[in-house]
Amino acid sequence: MSAPLLTSLAEPGGDRPDALTVGGRACSREELLGAAGAVAARIAGAPVVAVRASPTAETVTAVVGALLAGVPVVPVPPDSGPAERDHILRDSKAALLLTGSLTGSPTEEEAGPVETVPVDLAERAAWSGPEPDPESTAFVLYTSGTTGAPKGALISRGAVAADLDALAGAWAWTAEDTLVHGLPLFHVHGLVLGVLGALRVGSRLVHTGRPTPAAYAAAGGSLYFGVPTVWHRVVQDPDAARALSGARLLVSGSAPLPAPVFRDLEQLTGHRPVERYGMTETLITISTRADGERRPGYVGTPLSGIRTRVAAEEGAEIGELQLTGPTLFDGYLNRPEATAGSYTEDGWFRTGDIAAVEPDGFHRIVGRASTDLIKSGGYRIGAGEVENALLDHPAVREAAVVGAPHEDLGQQIVAYVVADGVSEAELIDYVAGQLSVHKRPRKVRFLEALPRNAMGKPQKKLLPPA
Repeated sequence: MSAPLLTSLAEPGGDRPDALTVGGRACSREELLGAAGAVAARIAGAPVVAVRASPTAETVTAVVGALLAGVPVVPVPPDSGPAERDHILRDSKAALLLTGSLTGSPTEEEAGPVETVPVDLAERAAWSGPEPDPESTAFVLYTSGTTGAPKGALISRGAVAADLDALAGAWAWTAEDTLVHGLPLFHVHGLVLGVLGALRVGSRLVHTGRPTPAAYAAAGGSLYFGVPTVWHRVVQDPDAARALSGARLLVSGSAPLPAPVFRDLEQLTGHRPVERYGMTETLITISTRADGERRPGYVGTPLSGIRTRVAAEEGAEIGELQLTGPTLFDGYLNRPEATAGSYTEDGWFRTGDIAAVEPDGFHRIVGRASTDLIKSGGYRIGAGEVENALLDHPAVREAAVVGAPHEDLGQQIVAYVVADGVSEAELIDYVAGQLSVHKRPRKVRFLEALPRNAMGKPQKKLLPPA
């Protein structure tokens, strides 16, 4: 029989009444197991179930129940519109939609082409089914759909276990920790790492509902997860930031952490944050270590079992990051051509991200090949490097850099910034003084705010025309 995916739920004794707190509601692991057992009993045998993944204890219970029963889980963003929601439900062929609603009929937001089943935390049932095969699908996670309709990535139980064990080793994550975060429960970061990680390692979990500086400061954790937007807001609240000084580790991911935020976190909390890199299709593959060096702008070295390489043109320092290892997905649901196209001829996964690797193995992610690799005047320039230079200017709060068509240069560097009291010429000169002159923006556009997704990533395709 294979080892349980959710290790701590199978261990007797040592439980505490607030082992998991989600959105202010606390429960023990025994209570979670009983409520999840009731879910497992109701859905056993279903081919696939969807879960309306709001930041609630019901969402955690639904996901755990499905994993106990060996039924693949499709997390559905609670704010998804009807078109996106119906696409996910129909494409995945979900048989049921599990929700936190106890009303007699589904709300308009929850309604869809499948039967809606409410999750009741008061229900209890003992689940004695066998541990599912590690090669079976744990999740169908839908990508952001930036190049068309969202695609469902098939993530196996074995991939989840391998990733969480590698991260536990890299971050010295143990049952003695209290993990705190307020990230969405429909992404790898918030759900797989932020919930299943705690249930596998056995650490206490505090999900704050929303990732506000005040909520993080009040939680008293030893391990904190956040995205750059969260950490930017934390450093804007110095008192909240200083309250995290007693933590053991601050982890940032889902997008590059701007160097100024890295430095502010270190100054206010005493911690140099850990950065890591991953994708829906690969889970987390690269990270800095709890006991290792942490450099601004770098995501560290490959996790245990992961191999990486950079496919760069001759003479170029940057190129597409490719990797292989046990955390990779099993392909896109019903899309064999897309699956085949995501791998090289010799079987390495093509991330579509542009990276550079230092001689000591430290990886730096420059950005997406489709939007962040700029070819200007014969030079290959990473947008992330220019963005960090702009963010070092004291007047700049946000920055996004793209390459726009140019009849002479091929592409010209265009910067979109949120800033006060600084001119276009001043910012162009500032970047030219920080980096090579050819990396300076040719145009600067000032915005009230950058368009971002739920994880705080800038959405460059939504920027106004250059």
